[in-house]
Order: sequence, then structure tokens, then C-alpha cells
Amino acid sequence: MRTIRRSALIDRPIPEPSALPRRAPLPAQHPEPVLDVVVPVYNEENDLEPCVRRLHAHLGETFPYAFRITIADNASTDATPRIAARLAAELPGTDWIRLAEKGRGRALHTAWSRSRAPVVAYLDVDLSTDLAALLPLVAPLISGHSDIAIGTRLARGSQVVRGPQREIISRCYNGLLRSTLAVGFSDAQCGFKAVRRDVAERLLPLVEDREWFFDTELLVIAERAGLRIHEVPVDWVDDPDSRVHILSTALADLRGMARLGRALAGGRLPLTALRRSGGDLDGELPAGLARQAVRFAAVGAASTLCYLLLYTLLRPATGAQAANALALLASAVANTAANRRLTFGVRGRDGALRHQLKGLAAFVLGLTLTSGSLAVLHHAAPGAGHRVELVTLIAANLAATLLRFLLFRAWVFPARRTTGSVSP
Repeated sequence: MRTIRRSALIDRPIPEPSALPRRAPLPAQHPEPVLDVVVPVYNEENDLEPCVRRLHAHLGETFPYAFRITIADNASTDATPRIAARLAAELPGTDWIRLAEKGRGRALHTAWSRSRAPVVAYLDVDLSTDLAALLPLVAPLISGHSDIAIGTRLARGSQVVRGPQREIISRCYNGLLRSTLAVGFSDAQCGFKAVRRDVAERLLPLVEDREWFFDTELLVIAERAGLRIHEVPVDWVDDPDSRVHILSTALADLRGMARLGRALAGGRLPLTALRRSGGDLDGELPAGLARQAVRFAAVGAASTLCYLLLYTLLRPATGAQAANALALLASAVANTAANRRLTFGVRGRDGALRHQLKGLAAFVLGLTLTSGSLAVLHHAAPGAGHRVELVTLIAANLAATLLRFLLFRAWVFPARRTTGSVSP
């Protein structure tokens, strides 16, 4: 057992991290434990022993590499330290550390920092997540496919049992992250994550939070740095005896989001230095600007033809302005759906409604531009014919198309090069 005191965790100036090397699979014959699973605990004298014994048995039966289990006790005041010490003595490959202060993030930061395993992970002591997902979680890290892996309760394929209050809070929190920090991962706080050690060594010095926001902060920084995040749908059963204080945790998370947002906006995080060297991501990133522009143009051309056809059909019955609005609305919905799939490589239903709403906001700007052009034309040349209207609308649509492309790329579908999640 090793006790970690506050003096060991004092914040120090963060050096500029070096670029990560190319990802590579771990060798089939690895002399040391490949996986270190951390179980952070605080006053868990009832759940600790059954959790660790069940985890140890599961890994022994299903995991093909050597492993270690680390119990990270952060300042427990009950029998937890005594139980942890006994388990470490009885179960091969089991260790424990004791911290002098509370904080789940502090426990994970400390345990991951001292581990020498190529892959480090953690899971909650209540074992809400089915352990059958553990091997699928770490396999992409061992194979060299991904940098970080997270369990998600919000993807199709997940089977979740929990009350409506926690379901609503979880979805609101992750929705808030997507709308404010433009994240691509679906579930920030599922207590089931893994990371390659070379990635953890560079990310951990940048993560300030030592409480519940630790997970979110680490994921946001990793995503913004261009690291690949793999998502695994999990089966999850809510623990009715959860110790999380929802209100205080929610307020702390909001403060963490504001702090992290300011740091990202101010360019205070060395994200560029965290990217992998050697171009190993070139073949796995979505299309770059040139290819996106070509695909967007193709979709835009088809949308414009659809728009002109609808406008021509509707114009005699509804008038110019109404025909323009209806045709533009219909083509905008189809345009957003096509660009979502073909241009920006987004699949599945997750976020589809949000993308359409943002696409409609871009539509409003296009409507303002095209309707304004018509209004100017009719004011300047009241007798302008149908062909002049069409030429004016084509020019206005070209300008609106350029504006939509910029909005789509920067706002509706922000660059998600950072997330390589499983599409159900």
C-alpha cells in the first residue's frame, strides 16, 4: 500500500507535451500486466469486497493478458482500508493505495499516474455496468485502434435500468455539453472508461478537476486534441444507494464547463502538441476541407435543383415569397440530412434532431438572404419577369450556400475528427 498525501498532488507548471507517437498494437507476449483496472472508493465497506472478487474472477476467466486491479481509497473513514489491504494480500495481481483527501478524480489521477500498465481503466464499485463490456472496452486500445474508450448508456444497443430523474439529468447534462462545448462523445460520466497509458501521461497534467468533472474534462481535452475516442454501448443498472449529491455535483460541473470553455477559447491548452506524429490519423479522419467542399457542392447542386423545381411548381399558386420559403424549407431539410451522412460522415440517429434544428437556423439565414434579394429586385424593378427572379435567386442561393457550408462545418457538424465511436 502506498499513501498519497497532498504534497504529492500540488499543481506544478505544465510543460509543453511532446507529440504522441503512432499508435501500435501491444505485443501478444507482454511481460507485465497489460491492463490496470482502478476501483475508486470512499466508505464502501459493504460493496468493496464483492466487487473486487467478482471483477478478479471475471478478468481471470475472460481476459487473455496479465492484469492488475488497483483499489484507490480516497480518505475512507470506515472499514474500507482494512478490507482493501486484505484483498490486496489475498488476490494475486491486486494492489491498493490510500489518499489523504476525497475526490474520485483525485483517486483516478493518482492511480493512473503511478501505473505502468499500457492500458489503464476504471469502473465504479457498485458494478452498475455489466462486466461483459470490459473486454470490448479495452480491446481497441490494445489493438492500437483508439486512444480512449468509454462506455455509453445513451446509444442504441445499450440496455439501461434507472429512474426517470437520473435519466433526465444524464441526458440534459450530455446535451448541455454538446451545445456548449460541441463534444462528439455521447456519455461523459458513465463510470466505465479506459485510456492508453501514453495518452494518459500527456492528458493528466492538463486536467484540473479532482472531483466528478474529471471524466468530462479529460474527454473534452482529448477530443479537441484530435485523439480517437471509442464508444461501447453498455448494459447498466442504476445503484439505488448512490452517494452522488446531484445538486452540488451539477453546480460543480457547470463551473467546470465554464472554466474549461474559457481555457479552450483562450488557447491556454497545448492541444496541438498532443496530436499524434507520423500522420497515423490521415487514413481515419473524415474528409478534409477540399473533399467536404466537393461533397457539399454536389449535395447543394441537387438541393438547388430540387428548390428550383419546387419554387416553379408552387409560384403560381402561392406567390413568389411563399413559394421561396416553402421550397427553401423542404430543400433545407433534405440538404441537412444528405450533408449529415455524405459530407460530414455522421451516421445513426444520435443528434439527428439537433442537427436538423441547427440546419433550420442556417435555413433562416438563407431565407433572409434570398427573400431580401427578391424584395430588393421587386423594389428596384417592379416589372421584372420570372427569368430575372430565377437568376436573382440563383445568385442569392450561391451566397447562401457558401454561408451554410461555413455554418455546417463550424457549428452544425463541428469537426469530430476526434471521436471514433461505434455507430449502432
